[in-house]
Amino acid sequence: MKITRLDTYIVEIPFTDGGKGHDVTPTTWNTLENVLVRIEDECGNVGWGEAFGYFVADATRALIQRLFMPLLVGRDVHDIAQWNLDTQLALHLFGRYGVTTFALSGVDMALWDLKARREGVPLHRLLGEATRTSIPAYASLVRYGENSVAPMICQKALEQGFKTIKLHEVSIDEIARCRDAIGADTPLATDVNCAWKEEDVHTWLPRLAGLKLAWLEEPIFPPEDFATLASLRGAGVPISAGENWCTAYQFEQALKKGAVDSIQPSVTKVGGITECLRIAELASLHDTVVLPHTPYFGPGLIATLHLAAVQPTVPQVEYLYVQPQGWLYDVPGLLHDGELSVPQGPGLGLDMDMNVFERFQRN
Repeated sequence: MKITRLDTYIVEIPFTDGGKGHDVTPTTWNTLENVLVRIEDECGNVGWGEAFGYFVADATRALIQRLFMPLLVGRDVHDIAQWNLDTQLALHLFGRYGVTTFALSGVDMALWDLKARREGVPLHRLLGEATRTSIPAYASLVRYGENSVAPMICQKALEQGFKTIKLHEVSIDEIARCRDAIGADTPLATDVNCAWKEEDVHTWLPRLAGLKLAWLEEPIFPPEDFATLASLRGAGVPISAGENWCTAYQFEQALKKGAVDSIQPSVTKVGGITECLRIAELASLHDTVVLPHTPYFGPGLIATLHLAAVQPTVPQVEYLYVQPQGWLYDVPGLLHDGELSVPQGPGLGLDMDMNVFERFQRN
């Protein structure tokens, strides 16, 4: 397929989460920044992708325009996986991780959507053999840091049909209050976003084990300290990480060191669909659970559903438990009793709501 055009957009959608919006960000977080990539071929077919934004949207978009556009527009792409590797090599001077790989993720995703649309098949048909048409989703709450709010939101998510809850609380007492609120049998995890010190984690592990955590996510900094992560395993609390690792190579190093019980690649950050497929092979080789990181509600979430459809060992995907002012895709229509349906149309399988796109697009 010959690529004739590449365009980038930032769509920023305000949301509410029931809290103060502080979360783990340097400033108040109350909008979802979607860096969208639109690719067109010589026949007029269009593919959409999403590159991670989240406070760096403008930098990610600029990289796509400055570095990726010259490498793609006017070129025939027959093997997306090979194009991905060639591009990683061509751009390695600009960083193997971070915004360069975020940008790669969005372009790679758009290429896969375009290829599936050209062939008139759902994306998952190109990725493997689908074993299911819906994927369980867990409610991923923001960080509230208020004793009364998080337990209430947990109960609300359960009433909506979610079966597993993930917190972002960093206080053991707050985690315990949420456990009390939802009972002992509901799976409960927490992501502390690298906020704890190694010695504190070792001290707290017995109490966390008593809280029956489904997993403890990114407990220490830096997130790629694989040796320390490995030292935390085996104490009754499954350890998970990976949303801040990029490329299959970094995941391979983590798995070789036995760093975690489960890995969390993000299709908008790790290098796209191509790298997620490579990581799935590594996870199978090392008998490791894949719990995809799926931020926001754009092409990245939809692509994750297609990836999960061909990976029966993916137990569930992440659903950010907030209420946006608009939906780029009909995600609420996909959600039923805590599961997300896998779209069956060509490519990603859903058409973007261009009214929402235009309403929230910014320069």
